[in-house]
Amino acid sequence: MSTDPSASRRPLSAPRPALTSDSASEPASGPHADPGRTGGSARAGASGEVPAPSPALVRRATVGASIGSVVEWFDVALYGYLAVVIGEVFFDSADPTAALLSSFAVFASAFLVRPLGGIFFGAMGDRIGRQKVLAAVILTASGATFLIGLLPGYDSIGLFAPVLLVLLRLVQGFSAGGEMGGASAFVAEYAPRQRRGYLVSFVEMGCILGFLLGAATVLVMNTVLTEAQMHDWGWRIPFLVAGPLGVVGLYIRARLEETPEFAALRASGRVRRNPLKETLVRHWRAVLVVAGFALFQNVAIYVILTYVPTHLSVTLGFSSLLGSVSAVLMMVVLCALIPVTGRLSDRVGRRPVLLASCVSSAALGVPLFLGMGAGGAVLAVVCHVLLGVLLSLFLGPVLAAANELFSTDVRYGGFSLGYNVSVSLFGGTAPFVVTLLVAETGFAAAPGLYLAAAAVITGIVVLMVRETAPLRA
Repeated sequence: MSTDPSASRRPLSAPRPALTSDSASEPASGPHADPGRTGGSARAGASGEVPAPSPALVRRATVGASIGSVVEWFDVALYGYLAVVIGEVFFDSADPTAALLSSFAVFASAFLVRPLGGIFFGAMGDRIGRQKVLAAVILTASGATFLIGLLPGYDSIGLFAPVLLVLLRLVQGFSAGGEMGGASAFVAEYAPRQRRGYLVSFVEMGCILGFLLGAATVLVMNTVLTEAQMHDWGWRIPFLVAGPLGVVGLYIRARLEETPEFAALRASGRVRRNPLKETLVRHWRAVLVVAGFALFQNVAIYVILTYVPTHLSVTLGFSSLLGSVSAVLMMVVLCALIPVTGRLSDRVGRRPVLLASCVSSAALGVPLFLGMGAGGAVLAVVCHVLLGVLLSLFLGPVLAAANELFSTDVRYGGFSLGYNVSVSLFGGTAPFVVTLLVAETGFAAAPGLYLAAAAVITGIVVLMVRETAPLRA
């Protein structure tokens, strides 16, 4: 911990990315002064300090936001892990490859509206607060997931089946646009400066736990049910479970208190009337940096977590059971390492840890995908787990690093805009793109090339941004 006893009472700073214009350093004054231009968050009074929340309140905020993320991303993950079955149920299954591509295309469709969701919920969160918006987000996503479990298939209603599926996926995507920015800002604004990387990493761990819960659910069902049972009705069960899970998540988030940072902003009368305009005019470079971070983050997540289990079964010929087992093992390791790398970034800085992930992923992406098909099942699983280890280096510090680029008045919306634009372009499309690459080239390790290219681009962005962690003396 810092030797400065006032460190935990300082507002969450907004260090300027290296790409920010020099004019941003000019101080502003008056009732509508831009807190982002003074190098810190909006302040409640002349002292510029926000009272530190108790350790118990910090723990409650961290756990509440993270558990909500588990529920939210369980909903998102289900579709990816059931892509093969969904392709058969909702599309003409005469051509399995075409059905799978159609299924992944619907998966990607939800990401088209993610930026709209990020803009809507982000602006709302910067105006009325983080807590209320996060509760609305989880309710909307869980409701859409539950309804997917009730949809009739292609054999029953023909083309109406994929149309209704797309509509519900769009609702899922819209709500998901408000999740990551809100949950990470919520914890970042509670966390002490010297522990921010560690505490905010639990939000990312919550997302992966949601994926893990989805994968484990599918694994159990593939073990217990026959392939015919999964196709006929089994696939619906996890979607229907999302209903009660959403109620639990809503209960948890409804009981959370607003962050001290936003409460101070509101008490001082400095909440922005139009935070989106403020973000686009004065913080657009930070938005671009977040988009650059999110490029590799989401390509890696949706390739390694969502695509690889399907790759193992469809492309490499392993059983779907092995794909599920591999995904579960990889995510257990990933969840265990994310807080470790988040804590490491509090000690050595965000940039070194992020760069380590980008460099190692660029170098090892193709070899690890080649390894999956070079031997038996054990080697395939080991290569999958190693991809998760490389990803953990990035996921631990990235949310803290991104939130530290913004001041309190635009943090939720600024992060959400940059993050979701990148997710829309590169994350949700990743399974479709790499499936198409493999189909067109016949090169089973083509996903590794896509992963490596994303790592190189994001690595360049990381190199261009100043360190934001308050490093220990």
